[in-house]
Amino acid sequence: MDFTRVNEGLLQFLDESPVAFYAVKNMRRMLEESGAERLCEGDAWKLETGKKYYVTRNESAIIAFEIPKKDYRGFQIMASHSDSPVFKIKANAEIEVDKTYVKLNVEKYGGMIFSPWLDRPLSVAGRVIIETPEGIETRLVRIDRDLVIIPNLAIHMNREINDGYKFNAQNDMLPLFGEKLEKGSFLRFIAKEAGVEESQILDTDLYLYNRMKGTTLGLNGEFICSGRLDDLQCAYASLQGFLQAKPTESIAVHCVYDNEEVGSGTKQGAQSTFLKDVLHRINAAMGRDEEGYIRSLTSSFMVSADNAHSVHPNHTDKADPTNRPYMNQGIVIKYSANQKYTTDAVSGAIFRRICKKAEVPVQTFTNRSDMLGGSTLGNLSGNQVALNTVDIGLPQLAMHSPYETAGAKDTAYLIEAAKVLFSSSIQSSGDGTYTISL
Repeated sequence: MDFTRVNEGLLQFLDESPVAFYAVKNMRRMLEESGAERLCEGDAWKLETGKKYYVTRNESAIIAFEIPKKDYRGFQIMASHSDSPVFKIKANAEIEVDKTYVKLNVEKYGGMIFSPWLDRPLSVAGRVIIETPEGIETRLVRIDRDLVIIPNLAIHMNREINDGYKFNAQNDMLPLFGEKLEKGSFLRFIAKEAGVEESQILDTDLYLYNRMKGTTLGLNGEFICSGRLDDLQCAYASLQGFLQAKPTESIAVHCVYDNEEVGSGTKQGAQSTFLKDVLHRINAAMGRDEEGYIRSLTSSFMVSADNAHSVHPNHTDKADPTNRPYMNQGIVIKYSANQKYTTDAVSGAIFRRICKKAEVPVQTFTNRSDMLGGSTLGNLSGNQVALNTVDIGLPQLAMHSPYETAGAKDTAYLIEAAKVLFSSSIQSSGDGTYTISL
């Protein structure tokens, strides 16, 4: 495996994807370069065997699929998510302080670690909705320079900062934008960057993003560090595996939802009908009825790919006593008795067979029995599309920090596993026996 080349591609993708809209834009570009055809949910679909297609929802979620040339058994799906914990800029964002400073009013999106956001260059990215003679239009905006900063309070004025200080989202986390600015300067600036008049802007979805570029570090380059590893690392690996796969008896489906970090309860989240709608429409376009759709699900498989916790070198006690994943030692299969993760013995076994074929290592993760872990998208997506699902991830440190750390080998491992997944097929006998063609 060419780990260096894989990491170069991943870090470039991460640097060019400051928010979910850009992540989907960049995935669209890679898909179109591979020959994939764009579909719209509002159009009639005419699909052909042997071709790749993709469809987006809200410009922040995307599903790509490839139909094999021969009749298919089911769907081989890998699902991840495009969003990360971040600060969203509120409407009427400017706050003047002492007729001198201007700061921006923001609110937290998702469960982030506050402290790493302070004292580092940040900027703004997202979308603006503009008025046109025909209706409205979306423009993506990425301010590609250091723009704002959230300054810490000096230790002389906050002596308890190193003794468990509790940051307040409204008081401590507002970014400094400028000084002695005219009212409305922020929106005028955004309009100029979007190439439109301020009067054309009807609404915005704008976010702060960390300007520190991704890098490789460690004595022997063992680690990669970047913002948004959770979960764009899995999304990138899934897409690369999809593009390299050769489906023969199942439809390969690369699925990236949005809004996982806030519960997935949106029209583009894992609880939505997005995946179900796409699978139903593929089924109908290929001439199958509803019974055919249900039958195909019994021979389908989903990998819910959302990053996992590595054992922390400074806090080894936070890991389970016997299930202790480490970076660079393989893909992590996640288990939870309360079904926060969907993995069971069947789905775990199927995924282990996939990884064995791909010749990549596998590890297991469970939370300590006295600690409540986070949730992911597998069990939520299963409310809409019920099929065998395994929850997996790549091991990392500092999850939900604006700058996270992961293993330099693990992205390549997941690409290889995804390639096998998308090229494989599964057939269920209905009695607990599965025929797996890898």
